[in-house]
Amino acid sequence: MYSAPIKELNFALHAVLDAGSLNKTGRYAEYAEDVGIAVLEEAGKFASEVLDPLNASGDRTGAKHSPQNVIMPQGYRDAYAQFVAAGWPQLGVETEIGGQGMPQVISSAVEEIWFGANMGFMLCPMLANGAIEALRIAGSDALKARFLPELVSGETTGTMNLTEPSAGSDLAAIRTRAVESGDHYRIHGQKIFITYGDHDLTGNIIHLVLARIDGAPAGVKGISLFVVPKKLKQPDGTLITNDLRCVSIEHKLGIHASPTCVMSFGDKEGAVGYLVGEAHHGLEYMFIMMNKARLAVGIQGIGITERAFQQASAWARTRVQGKPIGQKSDKALTIIHHPDVKRMLLTMKSGVQAMRLLGLYAALQLDKAHSLAEVQAAKIALSRAELLIPIVKGWCTEWANELISTGVQIHGGMGYIEETGIAQTLRDARIAAIYEGTTGIQANDLLGRKLGRDHGATMLRLIEEVQQDLHRCRDQGADIEATQHALRLLHEVTEFMLIQLTNAPAQAYAVSVPYLMLCGFTLGGWLTTRASCIAAQHLAGGGDDRDFLQSKIQSGRFYIDHILPTAHALAAVVRNGGDSVVDAEVELI
Repeated sequence: MYSAPIKELNFALHAVLDAGSLNKTGRYAEYAEDVGIAVLEEAGKFASEVLDPLNASGDRTGAKHSPQNVIMPQGYRDAYAQFVAAGWPQLGVETEIGGQGMPQVISSAVEEIWFGANMGFMLCPMLANGAIEALRIAGSDALKARFLPELVSGETTGTMNLTEPSAGSDLAAIRTRAVESGDHYRIHGQKIFITYGDHDLTGNIIHLVLARIDGAPAGVKGISLFVVPKKLKQPDGTLITNDLRCVSIEHKLGIHASPTCVMSFGDKEGAVGYLVGEAHHGLEYMFIMMNKARLAVGIQGIGITERAFQQASAWARTRVQGKPIGQKSDKALTIIHHPDVKRMLLTMKSGVQAMRLLGLYAALQLDKAHSLAEVQAAKIALSRAELLIPIVKGWCTEWANELISTGVQIHGGMGYIEETGIAQTLRDARIAAIYEGTTGIQANDLLGRKLGRDHGATMLRLIEEVQQDLHRCRDQGADIEATQHALRLLHEVTEFMLIQLTNAPAQAYAVSVPYLMLCGFTLGGWLTTRASCIAAQHLAGGGDDRDFLQSKIQSGRFYIDHILPTAHALAAVVRNGGDSVVDAEVELI
């Protein structure tokens, strides 16, 4: 059974990241630590009482396609109704449009809990949040008035429709057409891999669809964004079906409860759609939704890794097998006493803690960007959040796959059997490094858009501030040598990559993923060092829950000894590995 890591999240949020200081800003003046904890506790109850019990059954049953609509697994409609009744869709939404205005860092912490409890369920509200953000920023007043209230309340859900059979990551190849028809457009085309493109949780669904207006310029500059409702509301309030349908749903490796739909728009006269913002700016608007989703998917990687750690830890504490080396007792003990199992569990624990800290730190930068009164400080926070989002998305989901696989290994042969549950966790997690942009796409974004746009200024400023923070930890008695060395490597490699971007861009992009992973492991090492330092301070001050604080120091030591050395290998790959990729002959691969 999944248990929300409330204590871990509270320590990360308020002891390590000082999220409580947000109440010094005007936007979040009413936020307080006890408010955050109360929200997390309620989210934890919803996770354990409602979402987690549906996780395995939803995987077994899966969503089912029918000509009328996709039918969700038993219990999901009731769970969604409870989700809406409790007001959860409004949690992180701005108060100006009917939301509760909770900081993004708290919303992200709540998302971690729910992704850990039931990833398949949570994909639906995740995308609705993105649709709300895109319409709030880019939509006209008329579109906002028409569609936002129902999205914010949870009465309707939202989707993002980008991918087509001939246009995957290359959105310039989109063929879906939009024909002007009075005050709206008629949409014709097909979209694939549309998460929650159809379901029976709500009476209506709001699709955000990328399409090309007839006569638009070629390439990405000719793409526009449209709101295309599943059903059209008439003046008398009745709903009629729009000219769109779910043709089929995919048969997938995991997340079986989440319907991944093939959507057809305009089989007859064309689906009615409403232009969002200006014509030909669709990709720009869709990136609002995509960036919010990318941060959420990074958090998703953290949540499902926490689930795997809990599964592996529970198994290791109950599975009796053999006499561990170094134990004086002749009796067989549970496998957690075996040195290699301890190593694997510490890898998972220290890993998920480092990922959690980096994910929440990125979310906190978004809060600062939207709340700091000093304009320059807000700009710096926004640039930092934008820099970190591809790292969070890429590193946390890539490492999630490795760590969850380690959890299967801890189970031994039983981990390969569905009944233990961790096989589903592994299957569900695999998609996170693929959708919302593969790790290669995240790395290219980090390198080309985020590092290249300001010649590394945002990254180098972050490295400088991390260095200063490490000095403060050293002054408080912490051993920072290994973390400091990794940070120096990141600084040197970043400057190397900036030169490569100008002189040898193909070589730079050939090692963009190793560079992204280097950023993740190093920044995770910094935050782990900070957490250990703070735990030691609390211990020295007679803090409560000494075992918990000792566990922070123990897992921090393990990260530095076992995980952080990965940065050295990655730095060497980034420095030396570009040529061997670029020079390789495709015919010989």
